[in-house]
Amino acid sequence: MIFVTGGTGLIGAHLLYELISSGKKVKALKRKTSNLQQTLKIFSFYTENPEKLFTQIEWVDGDILDYFELENLLAGTTEIYHCAAIVSFAKNERKQMIHNNVEGTANLVNAALETGVKKFCHVSSVSALGTNQNGFVIDEQTNWVPGKKVTGYSHSKFFSEAEIWRGIEEGLDAVIINPSIVLGPGNWDAGSSRLFKTVWNGMKFYTKGITGYVDVKDVVRAIVLLMDDKNFESCKNQRFLLNAENLSYQELFNQIAENLNKPKPKLYASPVVTEFAWRGAKLFGLFSKNQPPISRETGHAAHTANLFDGSKITQSIDFEYIPVSESIKQTANLLKKDMQNT
Repeated sequence: MIFVTGGTGLIGAHLLYELISSGKKVKALKRKTSNLQQTLKIFSFYTENPEKLFTQIEWVDGDILDYFELENLLAGTTEIYHCAAIVSFAKNERKQMIHNNVEGTANLVNAALETGVKKFCHVSSVSALGTNQNGFVIDEQTNWVPGKKVTGYSHSKFFSEAEIWRGIEEGLDAVIINPSIVLGPGNWDAGSSRLFKTVWNGMKFYTKGITGYVDVKDVVRAIVLLMDDKNFESCKNQRFLLNAENLSYQELFNQIAENLNKPKPKLYASPVVTEFAWRGAKLFGLFSKNQPPISRETGHAAHTANLFDGSKITQSIDFEYIPVSESIKQTANLLKKDMQNT
């Protein structure tokens, strides 16, 4: 039995689709208040009969912050795929996010050790790695360094990953993946999928920062291949940075706009403009009670050049990345289809 957390998120939902399509027995953790319609919708992107596959998932209610509940739920589990994590750049959610992500991972590691789980895959992030310094490309060996400009999300992913390394020292067999920005169809109003909806609605500004991107299908394929018996023994107790290409935000938005048949952003948002933007968004958020679309952290990242090297996995197993241009094309086509049906 495979146990999956985060099945309502972008990566988790795509992973569930892949596992169920392959005939695997899967138990997926959810909260009692979770909305499963987004996962079902993601299934519908890839099959004409999503309900048939969706009903094969054994959904269980629970909370990764409840250790003893996790122990019970893991009965009979041989593999864990840990995709769950809170993602937020809001200052008022920082402490809670770090607590939930780290404590939840620690509980899952402890429960896995206690129940004798054979394999563990932890979905981390490039945020758990160090940043680009002196022009060097970031890879699996780049050390994370705390600092004032390090986001709360980065803290949460670094210390969550530390719990996996602690578990490995105590006898857990695990692989860690560190994806860059994940491109793919999901909730068009949240996460990285919102990039496409933003361009669809009309985006006038661009920045010149650079970062890495990887297709969600590549992330899922990497997880499945690394956990496969033929690869796991040689790949276990290692991390694998997943990154297909590095692009400027300007180039990314231009490609999305081209595929959506929308105008390309033409106005450069300088660091000064971005500074005013996040401060204004923060002020607006105080009155509207909605999370602002830009924060200090995301504003700073928009002007930062971080280059990632995702070649380790291609040298370790039979793996080839989907070109980012193809990821953008496929995701844009699905958004256009969605917009036509609404």
